[in-house]
Amino acid sequence: MLSRLINFLRACWRPSSDRYVHTGSDLGGRQDGLLWYKDTGQHLNGDFSMAVVQANNLLEDQSQIESGSLSFLDSGPYGTFIGVYDGHGGPETSRFINDHLFQNLKMFATEQQSMSVEVIRKAYQATEEGFFSLVTKQWPMKPQIAAVGSCCLVGVICGGTLYIANLGDSRAVLGRAVKATGEVLAIQLSSEHNVCIESVRQEMHSLHPDDSQIVVLKHNVWRVKGLIQVSRSIGDVYLKKAEFNREPLYAKFRLREPFRKPILSSDPSISVHELQPHDQFVIFASDGLWEHLTNQDAVDMVQNHPRNGIARRLVKTALQEAAKKREMRYSDLKKIDRGVRRHFHDDITVIVVFLDSNLVSRASSTKGPTVSLRGGGINLSVKTLAPCATPVEV
Repeated sequence: MLSRLINFLRACWRPSSDRYVHTGSDLGGRQDGLLWYKDTGQHLNGDFSMAVVQANNLLEDQSQIESGSLSFLDSGPYGTFIGVYDGHGGPETSRFINDHLFQNLKMFATEQQSMSVEVIRKAYQATEEGFFSLVTKQWPMKPQIAAVGSCCLVGVICGGTLYIANLGDSRAVLGRAVKATGEVLAIQLSSEHNVCIESVRQEMHSLHPDDSQIVVLKHNVWRVKGLIQVSRSIGDVYLKKAEFNREPLYAKFRLREPFRKPILSSDPSISVHELQPHDQFVIFASDGLWEHLTNQDAVDMVQNHPRNGIARRLVKTALQEAAKKREMRYSDLKKIDRGVRRHFHDDITVIVVFLDSNLVSRASSTKGPTVSLRGGGINLSVKTLAPCATPVEV
């Protein structure tokens, strides 16, 4: 335990030249009203593009890309970590994940000296437990934090392997080239946990056979206990621990009958993909994008436009579609302030990660460009321990 702590502290206090380097002309990203973007950058396995647009009063989407060492050891493993955290009920959970999940992953990768499904699962579990602890501490002064949660989509590229882990309804979509035709197919890599999907409703009924109201149709939308659409998340403690589903929590979140086992799960769906030379790129995005674009539409757009600024282009296209659905012009939508904007579209986060097959095929011990960047431009300070970094709204 002591050696783990020493390694952790040593890694957090490294000199800036070793800690991170920002690549690309826009350094830590740029701001345009409610839109933040990083048009181009380099990660260990290729290029990336990133964009975030805010709709809520407080930005509930959080995100990050971390490339370089995936542990606290100089021996590796090395690779790229991508995280998209779509919060609900407030920004606290998604911010907590942004501060802690990657650090937890590095801790368990240090213990195992490798990357694996087990490392990722343990990192999720530790992050969930950490947020539980925070809720327990804050409950007396801020009971509503028990009703804050977040979806959690993660990609890890390491040693030619792509790991995808997900809770909730954010989505990772691969663009794969077909040699014979030259087209690029969209392949969804993540499993979604939203009860609008019949198989997810069936899963909830099988997990809670004694509760006929585990999923109900409310205002034409399927919801768990009539409250929430996702069946898995980080946080949402009020639906996981009965002692937090009581006063002084707002009445609208309180269930009439106490529950004996957690209603929501924090166990991620994890898949493993051996990357091939014809795998071109992966789009990671919160459901705010997929509400307006199909998987193939998004992949076609990435394939048919320049890499530079492609995440911003995807966000803009989604906003144009949102405006069209409300029979208004995109230029008018852009003038609407945050908070009110949520009536037209959600917070949207997009990270497009391009895969250079020559770089992907390198061993996980290979060093390369080191990046630590958060959506909204919140970066890790050299002299600040990562878990203490505090995001701000854009």
